[in-house]
Amino acid sequence: MKNQEIAGTFARIADLMDILGEDVFRVNSYRKASRVIEELPEPIEDFAAAGTLQEIPGIGKSTAEKIRQYLSSGKVALHEELKAKVPPKLTDLLEISGLGPKTVAKLWKQGGITSVEELKEAIVKDPSRLTEIEGLGEKKVQQIAESLAFLQSAGGRIRLGEADRLASALIEAVGKCKGAKRVAAAGSLRRGKETIGDIDLLCHAPASAAEEIIECFAAAPDVQRVLAKGGTKGSVVLRGDVQADLRVVQKVEYGSALAYFTGSKAHNIRLRELAARKGLKLNEYGLFRGEERIAGADEEGIYRALGLAFIPPELREDRGEIEAAIEGRLPELLRGEDIRGDLHMHTTASDGTSTIEEMVEACRKRGYAYLVISEHSKSQVQANGLDEKRLEAHVAAIRKAAKRYDDIEVLAGIEVDVFKDGSLDFASDVLAGLDFVTASAHSALSLGLREATRRLIKAIEHPHVHSIGHPTGRMINTRPGMEIDIDEVAAAAASNNVALEINAHYYRLDLRDTHVRAAIQKGAKLVINTDAHCLADLEMMKYGVTTARRGWATAEDVINTYPPAKLRKWIAQKR
Repeated sequence: MKNQEIAGTFARIADLMDILGEDVFRVNSYRKASRVIEELPEPIEDFAAAGTLQEIPGIGKSTAEKIRQYLSSGKVALHEELKAKVPPKLTDLLEISGLGPKTVAKLWKQGGITSVEELKEAIVKDPSRLTEIEGLGEKKVQQIAESLAFLQSAGGRIRLGEADRLASALIEAVGKCKGAKRVAAAGSLRRGKETIGDIDLLCHAPASAAEEIIECFAAAPDVQRVLAKGGTKGSVVLRGDVQADLRVVQKVEYGSALAYFTGSKAHNIRLRELAARKGLKLNEYGLFRGEERIAGADEEGIYRALGLAFIPPELREDRGEIEAAIEGRLPELLRGEDIRGDLHMHTTASDGTSTIEEMVEACRKRGYAYLVISEHSKSQVQANGLDEKRLEAHVAAIRKAAKRYDDIEVLAGIEVDVFKDGSLDFASDVLAGLDFVTASAHSALSLGLREATRRLIKAIEHPHVHSIGHPTGRMINTRPGMEIDIDEVAAAAASNNVALEINAHYYRLDLRDTHVRAAIQKGAKLVINTDAHCLADLEMMKYGVTTARRGWATAEDVINTYPPAKLRKWIAQKR
């Protein structure tokens, strides 16, 4: 699939146009096309071959031609023309949180800054060079410096969803190899961590097939470079400079190898200590009493032999799961099939790419019992936020659409902006007319802990707010978001009957796993939403579920596992 490559090219075209001050409508058309292509579940090549590119929402005649250009040559002429007009490393600055195309243009044209290296040097040696630029005061320069430091701290780790896509393609390729019986991801990807370093894969196959499987792995589509090929292990570098390792093991040791390479290191150490106390030895090859292997073919057998209940991979972080397994206190974790609806999504009324009806039909296909359409509010100008008049018309359209369905409840909501002081973008009488209100902070995300905590608590205490959307506002690997006292926020949410959102998009996963556990311990309810802006975004729900599981969440902790009548009752309690 060339989807990601073409989406990336279109996004870079939009950025370059924006930097060069070109027409906003053209810029936004390329951004929309980028998002649509990135989230397509089918290969873009299939649409091109069938001559149906222009049937994809957001793809017109011009963009369709550029897609065909890329598919035939690996380049888009417009992209090459735009790149020639700016310094070669200028767009690298866009990776820094707080630097949009317009600010980057000012850094270049007013400050002579053309790369991340030059920006770092200016911050350290000549900050006045920056503060003299229009719109960049001392506070803004300090925020840029902090964003630079945060970006460096990411250390080359990629987001969960990115790793999942790469691993899925590898698993499919290896699974087709002759002799491959089972192929699975291990490591931090299997544990569902929000960022992943290397991708670890494990395959169970006969010894006679191992070498051929390693060759197959090394020839997989996303492989850019082969680092090593051995009899039972291969290491490659994938697109994006991501390393992936595959180990081929025998059936008798598959479970022990899967447990060992899943980790975490701290969890494995605790298991080995427990085994040693029982006179046993645990390693990647099995669980042994002397020379006798007593377990190893499956993970469940290893935990059982150690006197433990099976510990799901998401909990294996040495955060009390060993003790809970010994004492029979492990929670029955939330499952994907427990989710009955999505309470935060956008349509073409604001910055989404799908209509009300298209979102409803997609949710019906997922077997949902309900959904909430939640557009941006008026202060989100860049996201085409709705003012009171447009909101009234949009709610009427939602109500009209809802009447056409008797197998799914279609609710009218809003994602209302929370201002710096905790007040909301709409008056109470406007919010009172909606079924479900999500309150989210989108700006002023550098507030200190006390101020940020007060901000969210004030929104929580509003009589018409049902949920706090992506509570810290973080973007993984890009910006840290607000630092909040999660215990105070969760306690306020519990006492005011407000759910804290786990935003399931893998760029956010906000609340994060540790916040999820803290919120549950304070009695707060959670809601897992995709914040979908297109149909494919609905698939992100699985990452939110994974994050909830890492936070020890059960189905009862999450309001969108409730059947419709119970959800309606929960919503009504707020009012």
